[in-house]
Amino acid sequence: MIAYKSINFNNSSLEAREAYFLNLKQEDLPPHVALLTCNRTEVYYGDGDVPDDVATHLFRVTAGLESALVGERAVQGQVKEAYATALSKHRLPASLNKLFEYALLTGKRVRTETEISHGAVSHSLAAIEIINDALVDWHKAHITIIGVNKLTDDILKFLKNKGAKTVFLANRSEEKAHAIADPYGFEVYNLKDKKTFLAQTDILITATSAPHSIVKKEDIVPGRKLLAIDLAFPRDIECEVGQMPGVSLYNLRDVELRVQKNISVRLGEVAKAEDIIRQEVDELQETLLRRKLHAKA
Repeated sequence: MIAYKSINFNNSSLEAREAYFLNLKQEDLPPHVALLTCNRTEVYYGDGDVPDDVATHLFRVTAGLESALVGERAVQGQVKEAYATALSKHRLPASLNKLFEYALLTGKRVRTETEISHGAVSHSLAAIEIINDALVDWHKAHITIIGVNKLTDDILKFLKNKGAKTVFLANRSEEKAHAIADPYGFEVYNLKDKKTFLAQTDILITATSAPHSIVKKEDIVPGRKLLAIDLAFPRDIECEVGQMPGVSLYNLRDVELRVQKNISVRLGEVAKAEDIIRQEVDELQETLLRRKLHAKA
């Protein structure tokens, strides 16, 4: 019979998961599939029948229903990689093979047939989504990021993946800015030169820890069309900038409302995803039953 062991973010601490992982590497296990992610360590093993609860659990994991962030996409690839790694190391039992084949099919169906993975659910992705909604030409737009931190590093990565060609990163410390901008080939400015780079900017994203606004009305060229997204608290861009002709200004509250709306949409799709999972568990059991009957014939 197929079984699994699981230790994850819901039932254990980070320290417990690390200890479990280290012990697992030292165990002499039969042919198995080991799924190792930052949130969970799971081992699937055995032969013969696949209990419904085992299949349902793995299908939920692969579909992103058991993730800390419902519907996240990365786990589908992690399950696929875990299965491929197991195939390269072991001759897996037929029923274990079928279990993972159906798990990957289920994850793909859930993401294709529902909205559970749609919509930005982080500040950085929400900022990119706002720019997308504005139908920006990524190749032509001049984009400026102000601030150096994990959030702006993520945004730079997304911009590179989108094919953005002209990106400025501005910061009080040019050394810190170069550290995250140079790998992407983006240009660096000192914040004191803000009038120079803002005069060329079509899209502005700010995310500093400054205790006061750093972009003021007098820094913006009057009449210039500008999409500005302020991800800082307190705000980096003074309110008057948003009242200027041609300027569209989004603040942290606007971004958080978008994220909350997208999370609500995802949670509303869980029931649809669970219907698909039940269908695929039934399909798996029918397949395994046909194989068993064929073997006896």
